[in-house]
Amino acid sequence: MTHKKTARVVAAEALARVDPRFQYAAPILDRLLQQTDEKQRATDLVFGTIRNSAALDMVITRFARCPVERVTPNLLSVIRAASFELIYAPTAPEYSIVNEAVEITKAAAGNKQIAFVNAVLRQVARHLANRRIPLTHAEPARTLPQSPLTGCEFDTDFLPDPNLMPARYLSAAFSLPEWLLDGWINDFGFEQTRRACLASNRRPSIYVNPNTLRTEATILAEQFRQAGIDFEAEPGASMMKLKSPRAVTRLPGFADGLFTIQDLTAAQAVRILEPRPGWKILDLCAAPGAKTMQLAQAAAEKAHVIATDIDDERLKKVKENVERLRVKNVTILPHQALDREPVPTGLFDAVLLDAPCSNTGVLARRVEARHRISPKAITRSTKTQLRLLAKAEKMLRPGGRICYTTCSIQKNENANLVRDFISRSPRLELTYEKLMLPSAERFDHDGGYVALILSK
Repeated sequence: MTHKKTARVVAAEALARVDPRFQYAAPILDRLLQQTDEKQRATDLVFGTIRNSAALDMVITRFARCPVERVTPNLLSVIRAASFELIYAPTAPEYSIVNEAVEITKAAAGNKQIAFVNAVLRQVARHLANRRIPLTHAEPARTLPQSPLTGCEFDTDFLPDPNLMPARYLSAAFSLPEWLLDGWINDFGFEQTRRACLASNRRPSIYVNPNTLRTEATILAEQFRQAGIDFEAEPGASMMKLKSPRAVTRLPGFADGLFTIQDLTAAQAVRILEPRPGWKILDLCAAPGAKTMQLAQAAAEKAHVIATDIDDERLKKVKENVERLRVKNVTILPHQALDREPVPTGLFDAVLLDAPCSNTGVLARRVEARHRISPKAITRSTKTQLRLLAKAEKMLRPGGRICYTTCSIQKNENANLVRDFISRSPRLELTYEKLMLPSAERFDHDGGYVALILSK
């Protein structure tokens, strides 16, 4: 019988193999998860550690007097993951966290490194004053926020003063780039930025969006109840929030194509576009296909949806979703076909452009993005977005509409860019736009932007 590894062992192995600046954690972690029965816990440890790595390194350096640059990746992964639990998982006993970290070190690096790892973690633990304190009672300069309500308080000030250096404080507390937060504070104010930071470090909830072509929300909800799935219905909509993490593929109705998984914010774009029967609709950046499925459902399969994506491998995901949900009114088209003259599909009544972007609205979900984002990267994104908008306009019939959406909350990729684009084309008119900041409240959601552009 094969001995299963603990979540902490799997997390340490995954973190040692991943440099989030250049690699994605999910493929590496997915392979390692087969070795443990604690899949969700291991996932939370890995993604939580990556989200909060800058704050963790600051704590390790400050309180253990251990510059992380001098620590080997194997040992650093153990120390970071254990420090994450000490700070952000206050229900886990300190002795258990430290003792298992020592055992992992012994197995991975030998007896010589045990004393070092033990000493570092004991020093971090020694400076913990309150592992779960209401933020209303905590000193901001010595408390790392865990949620909108609680934080982990240390016995010494180590964070910048939020009143004197607000962007620097938020950067240190939430492991986000200071230049990014300085821009958010300028655009949204300190308090809204703080809330966006909390949301950017949350564990995102899973929302189920019923496939209305094959079932109804009430019927799917009853299937979930009978299977013992704990969920909460989103107010004013048909989506359901799972109260505890689950393997999506094992949920009732998944194999039968009765639902997709989609964030509340991501679901807004198609609702705002309001597809109508008889329309021909282009989903220009369709992968992985959740919005494509929404488009197909919105007009009760009486609109023709053409889905394409520049990434052929990701376009296969759209095909998989079409087949699983048994959608009949979606045609998958290679992206290269759109560049032919004349356009083989003709002109469209509507184009949905879910543009590639900086991902600043989905930093909680795309854990590596904070390690890669830069002003230059955003500038590159805007060039791509403008090029795709021009392609969308070219595909649009007179009187048609473009729904432009991103998972960014940067004005340069959203409102400013749309206005700049429209100013160059007299046939286009902006009729609606909405920016949604990420939220960590009860019905948590990502951030994003959506604009509706009409052609004259």
